[in-house]
Amino acid sequence: MKINSIDAEKRTALAVAELMAAAARTAPKGNGNDRLELFILDGEEKDKLAEEMRRITDETGIDFFARDGGNVDNSHAVVLLGTRIDPIDCPNCGYCGFADCNENRQNNGICAFNTGDLGIAIGSAVSVAADHRCDNRVLFSAGKAALNLGNRYRIRPYRWGRSMPFKVSNI
Repeated sequence: MKINSIDAEKRTALAVAELMAAAARTAPKGNGNDRLELFILDGEEKDKLAEEMRRITDETGIDFFARDGGNVDNSHAVVLLGTRIDPIDCPNCGYCGFADCNENRQNNGICAFNTGDLGIAIGSAVSVAADHRCDNRVLFSAGKAALNLGNRYRIRPYRWGRSMPFKVSNI
């Protein structure tokens, strides 16, 4: 049997994406509660994300959304990570800037543990990509575009998101 490298690289990228999702899911979470949502996009779904990124540039004039949309276009797959904002009721915390979790909720605040958990999960995921020599980036822009697409990826009421496009590449 002969397997061409482009097909092998695409299959490897999707396998690594699944490993990245597992690493993110099993990363430590504050209070042991998992508030993450994870998706792997390729093909048409990945194309729709890149299209939304270019639409944001057209609407706002912020050029890096279109530049990053090109990175998404050139990737084999995209791993999306989002977090639900739900204070964990940690006594005497205040990391969010409010006196307690009840005050945070009343003011529609953002729990520091939720965003911290997202950061730890992203770090775990990108370390897997690096361990498998897959070029990757963490993009605010693609996460924002995914949040805009919201219902498509069932990520409402998620308020924070990032994405990691990656590919097997010599560049």
